[in-house]
Amino acid sequence: MNQTFPLSLSETSRSQRIAFIQAQWHSDIVERAREAFIEEVGRQGIKPEQIDTYTVSGALEIPLQAKLLAKSGAYGAIIAAGFVVDGGIYRHEFVAQSVIDGLMQVQLETEVPVLSAVLTPHHFHEHSTHHDFFYRHFTEKGIEVAKACLHTMESLQRARKLISH
Repeated sequence: MNQTFPLSLSETSRSQRIAFIQAQWHSDIVERAREAFIEEVGRQGIKPEQIDTYTVSGALEIPLQAKLLAKSGAYGAIIAAGFVVDGGIYRHEFVAQSVIDGLMQVQLETEVPVLSAVLTPHHFHEHSTHHDFFYRHFTEKGIEVAKACLHTMESLQRARKLISH
């Protein structure tokens, strides 16, 4: 899915910091989203040093980290990246839904956009075919979440101006 948004960033949006939270499980795959994200926002004038990376143990730890970062007031947006697979111990759908619900709650409570690149495949096995597919897929998701992040930051900037007038 290659969505394109008009990306004409205001100076305010261009100067904001962004937090990128990533889970450690399958870090070689998840890292691809962060690398692609940094590259894509760089095309729009966001410098790599404006992006702070936070690593958490697993996906369930992402919402709390996002909430603390959002409450800090230091970030114009927060990105969450993780790879939730069926490990056989508990249902990965439950974990993924809990993470997404938590992220939604954070952004509604704090008014800081929290965007997700937390992915949950139906089936994932530790072999090269699946690994390689998701390695590439997280690159695509990094680009998509970057475009969505910038668009959201700019849209919220315009909406906040309406409220302040």
